[in-house]
Amino acid sequence: MNAILEHPAKRPAIGKSNAMMRANVFHGPADIRVEEVARPHAGAGEAVIRITLTTICGTDIHILRGEYPVKPGLVIGHEPVGVIEELGEGVTGYKIGDRVLVGAITPCGQCRACLSAQWAQCGHGEGVEAIGGWRFGNTINGAQAEYLLVPNAQANLAKIPNELSDEQVVLLADIASTGFSGAESAKIKIGDTVVVFAQGPIGLCATAGAKLMGASFIISVESDPVRINMSKRMGADVVLDPHDKDLVMHVKKLTGGGADVGIEALGIQQTFENCLRCLRPGGTLSSLGVYSGKLQVPYDAFAAGIGDYKIVTTLCPGGKERMRRLMAMVQTKRFDPTPLLTHSFKLENIVEAYDLFGSRRDGVLKVTIRP
Repeated sequence: MNAILEHPAKRPAIGKSNAMMRANVFHGPADIRVEEVARPHAGAGEAVIRITLTTICGTDIHILRGEYPVKPGLVIGHEPVGVIEELGEGVTGYKIGDRVLVGAITPCGQCRACLSAQWAQCGHGEGVEAIGGWRFGNTINGAQAEYLLVPNAQANLAKIPNELSDEQVVLLADIASTGFSGAESAKIKIGDTVVVFAQGPIGLCATAGAKLMGASFIISVESDPVRINMSKRMGADVVLDPHDKDLVMHVKKLTGGGADVGIEALGIQQTFENCLRCLRPGGTLSSLGVYSGKLQVPYDAFAAGIGDYKIVTTLCPGGKERMRRLMAMVQTKRFDPTPLLTHSFKLENIVEAYDLFGSRRDGVLKVTIRP
């Protein structure tokens, strides 16, 4: 009787327990390979999606270079768009064949962090080794593959509106969510002045986010000509050269004494320090960079602790409601992420794609991967 009542679409296909798939596997610094690995199947509360589009992220470059450690044998990547292939028991409101976006952060929806609305800090019971809720390509197999196992699927599958393409939503899984959150965490108010350091993909989305939040004047800091042009397209009013020795003075002159908000989107000592020096007293530094090595806060830039400065950090928000909201911004034409997609590769050519993206050749901003 149980077999009769069980929904057939939720059962793994018979005979596929040993099925294989292609995936980009990390073996060590400077060593990634496209290999045949076991295809995942959905357990209770999980889903398997067939990846239709994914990307390479700057964090993946850190992994490849050995700057962020993950275990050898892990499939990397964390920006997934796909089609539901399998649904585990207990996942409701979805069906096989639904197009879905899955955030880079996969909150469970039930832990202390999730129930405190700190979705990005969901620990999944994995202890202190995991940074917040980032699991794909960090502690579990990621999205640079033909199939992806999604944990806590009920909280993390976001249906894609029919009128939106994969290209329109793929960046919402991570970089747009992260960039926008830099503006949100800073609590930008209508009329604020904002300076954004570095106009890589996340910095560009932070610039767009500052504009959406109501900033009246946005300065970006960038030297690459392609990124300068894209920065203006995303909402920057002025772009300054980071190598300008009078950079801080120019920002203060343009903002009448210092920016209300500074967003740091690179993750090195110099940009963090300059961002802090560009603030007016009482200003907010919103940090999006992932820092390696030692980070110091100079006492003079911090006004010896009495400047009423605020420093906030943000990890990419995740979960299906976050993804729904971001897709609504694209659907209503408030934000268009597609200009950031400059190059596309097949999965079998992903090593070449990493080389291009990591070396920032050919005006690359963001690379998409098609399994």
